[in-house]
This record gives sequence, structure tokens and C-alpha cells, in this order.
Amino acid sequence: MSSPSSPPTPDTDQAHRQGIVTRSTGSWYDVRADDAMIKSRVRGKFRLDESDVTNPVAVGDQVTVRINEEDGTGLIVEIHDRDNKLSRRAAGHRADQEHVIVANVDRAWAVQSVQLPRLNTGFIDRFFVSADMHDIPAGLVINKADLMDEADRVRMMDIQNMYADLGYPVLVTSVVTGTGIERFREALTDRVSVVAGPSGAGKSSLLNAIEPGLDVETGEVSRKTRKGTHTTTYAQLHPLSFGGYLVDTPGIREFGIQRMHPADLAHFFVEFIPYLDDCKFQDCTHDHEPGCAVKAAADRGAIHRRRYESYLNLLHSLQDDEG
Repeated sequence: MSSPSSPPTPDTDQAHRQGIVTRSTGSWYDVRADDAMIKSRVRGKFRLDESDVTNPVAVGDQVTVRINEEDGTGLIVEIHDRDNKLSRRAAGHRADQEHVIVANVDRAWAVQSVQLPRLNTGFIDRFFVSADMHDIPAGLVINKADLMDEADRVRMMDIQNMYADLGYPVLVTSVVTGTGIERFREALTDRVSVVAGPSGAGKSSLLNAIEPGLDVETGEVSRKTRKGTHTTTYAQLHPLSFGGYLVDTPGIREFGIQRMHPADLAHFFVEFIPYLDDCKFQDCTHDHEPGCAVKAAADRGAIHRRRYESYLNLLHSLQDDEG
């Protein structure tokens, strides 16, 4: 995988530079080319060619920019092929479009909190499916461990074991006590990583604890709504002093899966795979059909009930989209 630490060799034409997109604010992009940071716009044809996506250029993209000699700004004239991407369905009235969160990433981490806001396994499962669709290894960070009471402890242990048994790395962290901070730092070292989660999960405070020099703005969680305020308003790639790069993302409350046929979903729930060929019907949705090996495995506890119900929720939402 191409690394942000080694952008392509600059073009011999000094009017053109090659680099990596480190920040996207919607209309402007920061492109790092060697030691220079170039404020750039995107060529209009890319927006026309990529009308099914909200952002033709994403943080992590390797690009070629043409320099405007008058003011030093750049125009992105070429987007190089991506190794992979992490994307989700766009929010609001653009829900039929894809929003690319980051390109060319080594690992994606879902950040959730024990409380304020409460951990959401539906978000985690959708995030993992989206990462798996693009062959990006994913993991889970359970933050705000200092808020755990005894009931939370039992629930978090169940969730932690559930995902760890499926092969997903799970880290438990607390900025208040320092729990898990060093382990997370080690997991990020010498990789290009992205973190995503809902506002209020403590993501910004966690990133500041890992790399104090980042100075990521933090916000408070409303005790009334139990939801956080959006402090990160755009995606940004940060170099890490201990090696590697970290992409911080705006708070995401819902993680919608984009462009997946309902029949393909089961293949992205790894624990379903051993049972898929044993169903009575070849086109089994693993929902209501008789002779379903996946449903039988869930009924006898071989598949975690929480994961099976999450699969059904996601399946039904994809079927609604198809309808």
C-alpha cells in the first residue's frame, strides 16, 4: 500500500506537483507535496464524472495538482488509483450517493463509548461490513472505560468477547485513567489508520491523549440528549510522531451501507460463512426460510444472538432500499 510518508516523485514539470490530500473541507483540499502544503480545488470534470459520490476527492488520495503561479494555489487535475476506500451512504437528501470517508488506509477503528452516548453495536456491525467490503482490517475501541458500573462491565465484556472471537481487535480505553492508551498507540504505529464514531464518544480526547500535539478540539455531551456535539467538521490526516498517520473524521451517528445487494450481506458476517452452503434454499436470506442453517446456528447459540439480530436489521434496511 502506498504510504502518505512517501508521496509519488514530483513531476519534472514544475507547474505540476504530486502529493497526498490531508484535509477536505468541501470546496478546498490541503495537498501535501514534499514539504509544501498546497491549498487546492478540484477540476470540475471530476464532479461531473463522479455524480454518484458526494466527494470525488477524499483524504488519503494521491493526486496531481497544477500550480497557479499567481497565488500558489493548486488545481487537482489527476486522482491516482486507490488501494482501497472506506465509505458510507451520504446523509440527508443525498442518501442515494456514496460519501468516501478516506482512501488508502491500513486499518479502520470504530470508536464507541461505554456511556454518553451508549455503545451501539448496530453502528459497529455496519462499520465492519463497510470496511470488509473494501478489504480494510477493522477494529473496535471501547472508550470511557472509567464510566463503567457493574452492569456496564458485564455488557462490555460480552461485547468485547463477541468481537474478539470473530477476529476483530478490541481495545478498552479511558483518557481519565490512561487505560489502553499505550496499546492503542502501538496499534497505530507505522500504519495509516482512520477512526470513526458518533459525536460524544470521546474520540477527540482520545486522539489528544495518544498524540498531545494534535490539539483536536473536544466537545461536551448533553446529559439531556446523551449525544455529543460535532467538534470535528471535516476529515483530516495527521502525521504521528511515533510513526504512521491517523485520519480523524467528523462525528457519525448512523453508518449507512452503500451499494450492496441484500443477498451479499451474509458474506460480510464472518461467523455466517461456515453455514451458508448448508441452507435448504440457495437464495436463502437467513431471515424466515425453513431449513436455514444460519438461523439454526443462531437459535442454538453458535452465532451470537446480538449479531444475528444486527444482521436482520441491516438486511431489512437494504431490502427497503432495493424496494
